[in-house]
Amino acid sequence: MIMQQINIIQLTPEQIKKLLSEVVKPEIENLKQSFQPKEPVTLLTRKEAAKLLKINLSTIWSWTNKGILKSYAIGNRIYYKRHEILQALTEIKNRK
Repeated sequence: MIMQQINIIQLTPEQIKKLLSEVVKPEIENLKQSFQPKEPVTLLTRKEAAKLLKINLSTIWSWTNKGILKSYAIGNRIYYKRHEILQALTEIKNRK
């Protein structure tokens, strides 16, 4: 974007408002279109993660140890981020 120098000393408030509207408004619209709101992080317990994946707790433990699932701890509690569990799922192509 090329910046131009503008002399605003002799402009009326209405002219300044119009000038700002012409410059700032398109930039705000551009930001609105490119803005992607973040989804809140949903933490799941081991049991909730197992229920989501329809597997047992020993499989959750095994997959966590193998690095298939990433776990987080607060004190002695273990949590999994829901979006990371869903990202760990892989697509099967041409399964016969």
